[in-house]
Amino acid sequence: MPGPNTLSNLIEFFWKDGFGRIHEIQMEHRKKYGKIFKSRFGPQLVVSVADRDMVAQVLRAEGVAPQRANMDSWKEYRDMRGRATGLISAVYSLRTQQPDRATVLNVNDLFFKYAMEGVAAILYECRLGCLENNIPQKTQDYIAALNLMFSSFKMTMYAGAIPKWLRPIIPKPWEEFCLSWDGLFKFSIVHVNKRLSEIKAQLERGEEVKGGLLTHMLITREMSVEEIYANVTEMLLAGVDTTSFTLSWACYLLARHPHVQHQIHTEIKKTLEPGAVATAEDVSNLPLIRGLVKETLRLFPVLPGNGRITQDDLVVGGYFIPKGTQLALCHYSTSLEEENFSEPLDFQPDRWIRKDTTDRVDNFGSIPFGYGIRSCIGRRIAELEMHLALIRLIQKFHICLSPLTADIKAKTHGLLCPGAPIHLQFIDREVDALSSP
Repeated sequence: MPGPNTLSNLIEFFWKDGFGRIHEIQMEHRKKYGKIFKSRFGPQLVVSVADRDMVAQVLRAEGVAPQRANMDSWKEYRDMRGRATGLISAVYSLRTQQPDRATVLNVNDLFFKYAMEGVAAILYECRLGCLENNIPQKTQDYIAALNLMFSSFKMTMYAGAIPKWLRPIIPKPWEEFCLSWDGLFKFSIVHVNKRLSEIKAQLERGEEVKGGLLTHMLITREMSVEEIYANVTEMLLAGVDTTSFTLSWACYLLARHPHVQHQIHTEIKKTLEPGAVATAEDVSNLPLIRGLVKETLRLFPVLPGNGRITQDDLVVGGYFIPKGTQLALCHYSTSLEEENFSEPLDFQPDRWIRKDTTDRVDNFGSIPFGYGIRSCIGRRIAELEMHLALIRLIQKFHICLSPLTADIKAKTHGLLCPGAPIHLQFIDREVDALSSP
């Protein structure tokens, strides 16, 4: 099977910042080695699959409990520690801080807080104040820990490839990794314990206990409290940057393609009454909004790749893949292949709704939320969160590029994120300017 040799792979990742260009390396290796190729990362053999039909074959062959490679450093951390306000108002406030009264600097910071507030409301059953002018200190501490987690991604990958005996010599990657996880768990423990105390107080008063997901987990006792700490920590981690990056890319693409923005605004005006706030039921009548999110995720999939460990022997692309082999599924590459999508580099949200399209939009070419049992558990929530946010932003504002924003390239930083801050202008639409935020 073709693929880069071990030495060139080490040079690519450790010398040429390969961890920051995983999505680009997918494309380079696909072009050089073909649709399926092998590589080694330290002692680990990885077979990369960069073809839609082969990806489908791998995913359809998975069993009842699909497997993918564990991040050994994540598992080691757990073993060591013993652990199993409104978006529009925030835009108005941030604009006032700039001389032109229109620009929001680094929109991902705004969308990060919006996503965190939404996910936390579901997981912790409370508001965190992420969109307030004065963010509570505990929330600020969590944001700092989460930023440290993603900023140390490359360090984590280095730590996973370097033997443990080298940690005393190169301690920083592991120390930063543990520090960030400590901050994330500390935040979850506080909020889980708070809800647990509230439930106990309600029971002592003889009151009926009602609530959401966290309440259900605490009452049913199907998981230990330690397991609940771990689960809500990871769910919050998974639900924040994934949504915020997609919203940032979507607004950036709308600013670069004003004709598409106009089409979507026209659709919204035809569907909703002036000033009306969209509901989940309205989204089904707004196909271009749904196409916008799908097309954004096709061009910039939050996870540029996914992984599986084969549970049985497979023959993929004419190659025999033995049971227990780690596979890398190259979603970034397949989503930009012309055999899967016509004019793949073009931003065309309507490709997802056109009747005469030749695009194979109902296949494995673009599966940003994964597939099957291991697909994203929060998909429906994330999609609704993004749909409603984009509808309201387009209702209220013309979204334009700031002169401070250059051509933004993607960068792999654990997730596929903007390689530079995205600064945008949010200019009031005259028709909606007087409606409530």
